[in-house]
Amino acid sequence: MNGLYFIYITNILLAGWISISCLATPKRAAISVFSNSLVQTEAIKTVGGIWFAVLSLSALGLFFPTQLIVLLAFQLLYKGSWLFAVALPALREKEPFPKAMAVSFLFWIASLPFIFPWQNLWDKLFALG
Repeated sequence: MNGLYFIYITNILLAGWISISCLATPKRAAISVFSNSLVQTEAIKTVGGIWFAVLSLSALGLFFPTQLIVLLAFQLLYKGSWLFAVALPALREKEPFPKAMAVSFLFWIASLPFIFPWQNLWDKLFALG
């Protein structure tokens, strides 16, 4: 359970910084969050909104850690997908991409499976049917 609290706190810190940066100062976020690898558009504010949702749900996760593991499963899937579909091709083609984000996503998908309460997720998913 302590590992879940660590993940939720990490989410709060990172998602808080990313969401506030993207929502309040999208031009600066294009440089700081996305390593100047994309043009500042309104899509950055959309990303900020999504990360604000992650921030909010992670804060609830401190009080209901196992009830919100679906959020962590979602993050595991989208971060792995992003690494496979965006970062890896960009790396191969030597195109710009947010390298710091890629490293944090790689750390996440490498460590979360060892902390994740898989049995709780299966119980929740199969209890729905």
